[in-house]
Amino acid sequence: MAAEQVKLTRQGNLAVITLNRPEARNALSPEMMAQLGLAIRSCEGADVRAVLLTGSGGAFCSGADVKDFAAQLEEGGPEGLARHLREVAGEFHRDVILGIRRLNKPVVAAIDGVAAGGGFSLMLACDLRIASSNARFLMAYAGIGATADGGSTYMLPRLVGQSRAMELYLAAQPLSAQAALDMGLINQMCPAEELDRHAMETATRLSEGPTLAYGRVKALFDRSWSAGLEEQLDAETDGISDSGLTEDFHEGVRAFTDKRRPRFQGK
Repeated sequence: MAAEQVKLTRQGNLAVITLNRPEARNALSPEMMAQLGLAIRSCEGADVRAVLLTGSGGAFCSGADVKDFAAQLEEGGPEGLARHLREVAGEFHRDVILGIRRLNKPVVAAIDGVAAGGGFSLMLACDLRIASSNARFLMAYAGIGATADGGSTYMLPRLVGQSRAMELYLAAQPLSAQAALDMGLINQMCPAEELDRHAMETATRLSEGPTLAYGRVKALFDRSWSAGLEEQLDAETDGISDSGLTEDFHEGVRAFTDKRRPRFQGK
C-alpha cells in the first residue's frame, strides 16, 4: 500500500482529514488524490457530522505534483501527458471536488501557508474557509501554461465575481490572507498560532449542530446556481417540509419555547 499521504482521524462526530506530504508542501500526487477520495467517501456516514480539511507541515496544498507531469511528458510524450492529465483531473473532480460538494454536512478548510493550483481549487470546494495570517493563495495554473481545473472556474466567479476571478488567473501572483478576506475568498482569518484551535472549535461546533438541515441547505445553495426562482422556491418548500420530520427540528422548536439551548443529534 502507498505511504499514508492522507490521514483521517475522528474526534467525536468530527472527521479530520490531513494532507500529509509536508516535504512537497502537500502537493497532490496521484496517490494522494486516491487516498483523499477514499477519506472523503468514508465521511458519508451519519456518524460523521462535520469535516475539517487541513494540511501538515505549515502548508495547505501547493497544487498538483508538477514533477509527475514532467515524468509523464518524458515517458509518453505530449499524447501520454494529455491522457494522464485527463485521468488525473477526472479522478480529482469525481472523487474529491464532487465528493466534498455531495457530502450532506459542512466541510471546513483550515488553510496555513500556500493554497495553490489544485490546492486553491480544493479549498474553494469547502463550505467554510478559515485561514491563518500566513496563508497565501495562488491560482498558479497560468504559470505552467495550463487551464484551471478542480471546479475553480465554477466556484471562483461565484465567490469574487467573474472579472476578479479572471484577474486572479491571469496574474498568477500570490494573494495575501488579508486580501483574500477582503474580497470574500475566505470566511475568516486568524493569527497563525491560533489557526488549529480556531478551526477545530468551529468544526466541532458544526459537528454538534443540526446536520440534516446543514446538508439540505448546502444542496439548496448549490442547486440555486442553475435553478429559476420558482423551481428554487419549490425545493425550499420540500426542504422545510422534510425538516418537520427530523428530531433536530422537534428539539429546536421545544428548546425555543423552553428558552434553552437545543441539543441536536443530527437526526
